[in-house]
Amino acid sequence: MNEPSGGITVFLADDNIIVREGVRAMLARNPDIEIVGVADDYDSLVAGASTLAPNVVVSDIRMPPSFQSEGIDGCKEIRKRHPGTGVVILSQFDDPDYAIALLSEGAAGYAYLLKDHIAQGDQLVAAIRAVATGGSVLDPSIVDAMVRPAVRKGDLSADEEALLAMLAEGKPIKAIAVARKATPAAVNHEVELLFAGLATSASAGAQGALRRLRMLHDAIVSREEQGESLSRLLPGGLAEKLLASGRELGESEMLTVTVVMSDIRGYSTISEHADLSTLARQLNTHRAEMNRAIIGEGGTVMQYVGDAVMAVFGAPVPSLDHADRAVAAVAAMHLAQQAVNASWLEAGLPPFPIGIGVSTGEVAAALLGSEERAEYTMVGDVVNLCQRLQQFAASGQSVLSEATWDALSVKPGAYERLDPQMVKGRDSAVQPYRIGPLG
Repeated sequence: MNEPSGGITVFLADDNIIVREGVRAMLARNPDIEIVGVADDYDSLVAGASTLAPNVVVSDIRMPPSFQSEGIDGCKEIRKRHPGTGVVILSQFDDPDYAIALLSEGAAGYAYLLKDHIAQGDQLVAAIRAVATGGSVLDPSIVDAMVRPAVRKGDLSADEEALLAMLAEGKPIKAIAVARKATPAAVNHEVELLFAGLATSASAGAQGALRRLRMLHDAIVSREEQGESLSRLLPGGLAEKLLASGRELGESEMLTVTVVMSDIRGYSTISEHADLSTLARQLNTHRAEMNRAIIGEGGTVMQYVGDAVMAVFGAPVPSLDHADRAVAAVAAMHLAQQAVNASWLEAGLPPFPIGIGVSTGEVAAALLGSEERAEYTMVGDVVNLCQRLQQFAASGQSVLSEATWDALSVKPGAYERLDPQMVKGRDSAVQPYRIGPLG
């Protein structure tokens, strides 16, 4: 991967050379952003970005050969090849159909901006930074274009208008339920009736209006919660699944999962001697790479704790191969960090040596918190064990619990069966397995 020193790599696509070079010049003013390649049509976009694997692709919508939706189509193809790649679409069209096409599979990691607005403040730079770590951004004009045709009809009651206003603000269903002194299920029903009524009266036709308003709600809720809760770190659609499940706060389900926790070795010493702004950019790059590797194997990033990254495989959606996916992700995490470390060393920056712990077992998964703010979390000994196991992993190594080892369908070729270890919080010794560079 072509990686700048602690920054965000960007691939830029636009068939208009004036626009392309103008955006390049605008981004060049930001030391944490590096343009690593450009394209002017669908083929060069897909080929170039697939080879360079940038953190973010910034693209126009209409490009050769047919000037239809090559930018959106190309970016989706790139995401298939490199899951986790951030996408920023720059458009001169405020037609919400383009935004709907972009966000049809989920909003995480996507941004849709109007070219007329990107010179206002740092909107484009902020969008690039947001999608680089799984966030999303939607131009306010698109939101307005989505909702205004239906609202203009004037056929809504005051109560319906109030409900639509809360949806347009991005309020989650549970928060709306609290404000309206109703149950989440009742609000869900009201929203369905509201959307159906708007669809019937919308001038664009029933199905088109209904699709637009559904996407309006999904996109705004996703954007609002990204940066505040787990939804920004979930693969597309999982946050919506949890929010729409109707599960009560604190109500848990028992799942068998595999937990992964990585930690930067010697981070306190590194931070003691580093320039803080440079260190922050390095940490952002590290987290983005870990996030990309985890999501690429179908995992869920649960949280960042200081310099540690915690992920789970097999939740919120259960899977039978969670242990195999976790170990595959661990290998990808090490490879990605090794590539980043090599570029940092060339730039005179300290590398981040990482060790990883992996454990498998049963957890209680639940939405915890208040009606206004809930987070998806897990409770169980497997989480604590994972944290303890990573302490036995040196740089480039991963330490697996015995349960994880037994759950693997294919065992790693190079491994070391460690002596039984006593860990904090356990009365009996655990049997760990270490993989990675052994010696």
